[in-house]
This record gives sequence, C-alpha cells and structure tokens, in this order.
Amino acid sequence: MSPSPSGSRARLLGAAAVLATVLSASSCSSSGPAKDDANAPATLTVNLFSDFGYADLYKQYEQLHPNITIKESRADMGAHHQNLHAHLLAGSGTADIEAVEIGQVAGFQSQADKFVNFLDNGVDPSQWVPSKTAPASSPDGKVLFGLGTDMGGMALCYRPDLFKAAGLPTNRDQVSAMMADWPAYIAAGKQFLANSPNKNVRWFDSGGNLFSAVIAQAPQGFYDSTGKPVVTQNPAVKDAFDLVAGAIKDGESAGIQAFTPAWDTGFQKSQFATVACPAWMSYEFKTNPPADGGKWDLTRIPGGGGNWGGSYLTVPKSGKHTKAAVDLAKWLTAPDQEAKLFKEKGYFPSDRALWSQPDIADHTEPLFNDAPTGKIFSQSAKDLKPQPLGAHGAEIGTALGNALTAVEQGKADAGTAWKQALGDIANING
Repeated sequence: MSPSPSGSRARLLGAAAVLATVLSASSCSSSGPAKDDANAPATLTVNLFSDFGYADLYKQYEQLHPNITIKESRADMGAHHQNLHAHLLAGSGTADIEAVEIGQVAGFQSQADKFVNFLDNGVDPSQWVPSKTAPASSPDGKVLFGLGTDMGGMALCYRPDLFKAAGLPTNRDQVSAMMADWPAYIAAGKQFLANSPNKNVRWFDSGGNLFSAVIAQAPQGFYDSTGKPVVTQNPAVKDAFDLVAGAIKDGESAGIQAFTPAWDTGFQKSQFATVACPAWMSYEFKTNPPADGGKWDLTRIPGGGGNWGGSYLTVPKSGKHTKAAVDLAKWLTAPDQEAKLFKEKGYFPSDRALWSQPDIADHTEPLFNDAPTGKIFSQSAKDLKPQPLGAHGAEIGTALGNALTAVEQGKADAGTAWKQALGDIANING
C-alpha cells in the first residue's frame, strides 16, 4: 500500500527523504529457504509506514495459525525507510516483516542479500507483472526480496455537480473524451474557471500532486535504465514541470499541499473540482466528504495508464522468525487477500490475475457514484508503461514538488523554481 496505506499520506512520492546516500551492501550471497520452525509459538513484528488495511487480515491469520501473534508498528515514511537502511547495515533491529514503498525500493536493490530470497521459498514471480517484481529484485534477478502489495493505478476524480454548474459534461465517458491528454485537461480547466459561478473553486488541488501524475506516465522519469539520474537530460521532466507551472500561473491550482490538514479541508469545503487520484487515495475521499452534499465521480486519467505508488513486503534475514514471516508475507499478498483489500479498502491489487476476474474487473464503488473502479483501474494497470526507477526517486519528486509549491505561494516564478529544484537534486545525487 502505498497507498496513506495511514492513509494515503505516505504514498506521496514527495514524502520525507530517506538517507542522503544509499548504503551499499556486501556482494550477494545465496539465500536459501528460511530455516526456523513455522509451527513454533511466535510473535511476528511488522513495520509499516502507513495503514495497509491489514487489521482484519491479521485476526484471520491468527485464527488460522493459533501459534502466531502479529504486532504491527508504523512510522513516518521517511523515518521508516531510513531506519530500515540503518538496521540492515547494523545487521539487527529489523522487524520480521518490513514494508518498502515503490519510490524507495531501488535504494535497497544493492542490499538484496540482506533479505530472504522469496524465490527460494515457493514464490512464483509470475503472480505479478515484471514491472512489479523487477524493482524488488537483485540486479542479476536471482533474488526476489519484495512481494508486491497494492499498486497505484491512476484515475481522475471529479465533481459532476461543479462540472455541471460550469457547463462541462458530467458523464464519465464524455469527461474522459474531453480530457484525453494533459494539455486538454489544462484547457478544460480554463473553461471551468471562466464559467464556474463559484469563483472560489479551483480546477485541481496542488501542483505537486498533478506533477506526480503527469510524470508517472512518461516512458522515462527521473532515471534511465542503468539507474543514472536524467532529470536534466530527459525533456519529459521539464515539459511536465512547465505544463503544471503554466496551469498554476493561470489560476487553476488551489495551491493546497497534498496530504495536509488544509488539503482535508479542501475536500470538505469543495475548493477544487478535480484530483488526479491513484487507487489508494480513496481513503481521503472516504474521510473527507464534501460538506455541501456534493459527490465525487471517477473516470479515466488523461493520457491513459500510469502508476503512482504501491509497496512491497520484505523479510530481512536479521529478523527473529524468518520462516513464519515468509509465510505471513506470502499470505498477505496472495490473490484472496489482495482482492479483499481492494473491495473493502480500495487498494488496487498488484496480482495481475485478479485484473480480469469478474469480482475485481466488474467492481463498482458507491463512494464514486458507483463508478466502475475495477474496470478503470484494471485498464490503467494494463496500459502501464513502467518507468526505470532509481535510488533517490522520492527525494527528486519532493524537490520538484517543493519548487511548484514555491510557484503557487508566489515565492518564485517558474524559471527560478526550476533552477532551485535542479540545485536541490544535484545535492541529492551528489
């Protein structure tokens, strides 16, 4: 989960940065099956950076395994990953299961030998698409150290009542057709601002949020396939930045930093009409319904597919109960449990076989006006063109998001903010 999974707040790629320098590990050694007795009484510790929705699943697992007690702990996403790096280096202090967010996972690839290899423990990697397993594998592909939980298939959430008041179409298919790509989305925003009777409503919530969605669709983002940072060489990054900065200049952004109390208020007081929303963000809509009685709907994201967020479960070798932890991690990421989490929590499964199953593909969500969320998120996942990931992707996203926030707050123009972001990124990668 990323997906917030707490809530979605932890899924933001621009969350707190982890270590300034990725810790390198010793050369890979073979990691065979975990050795401890899975039937012995054990308290399994699980470290997460947000709410993955596992509370009921833990109870179910404990009923199936009376010898097992599960204890979950959570920390801020930045602190969580920083602690995991430090504990892996020390060779002690890890939980039995440690979650890793997709924006952070590349920073652990060089330490794959410090985790149990799921390939030696009965896991079939074809359960997931290669774009999900590759980032949680050693560079040579011989070690799979993370099992995929959810993924952040993307959609566009919008307020039909606010659209109607501004003379825009409200039907999902018509909305999607009107905003087939991001320039068309920005153009629709200008039309909305010009015709909306409520001049206090902006088109989207924040520049950083929108930027994350736009850049997530590029064939290449912050890194190339060799793991080299290419922010300055990749025109897609600057194009996405300029697109969002231009929309901010035109008054389309509410300028509310995502995953803050002010952002919650923005939902409740209807301060924006659209939100680029990955599947896991449904948590925010559930907890912050509009006070004016309006209701959100959901349609295809401009530009088609894309992924924003998602996570993995890992089992460090230094854990006390590695065999029992492997069994729990495999169970939590099995199809039945991932399907349950989607239908009850909105966390879209990374298990690709589920995308075509009727109870997922045909799922509708009352929260979004009975939108066919299963169909929309499944298609987004199928249309995904995976990007190369790098060790400091989350920190780079933070730097660029902060630059757009500076534009929103009038502290810098787009050109100055871009230069500041590049300076920050150079320090990150230095």
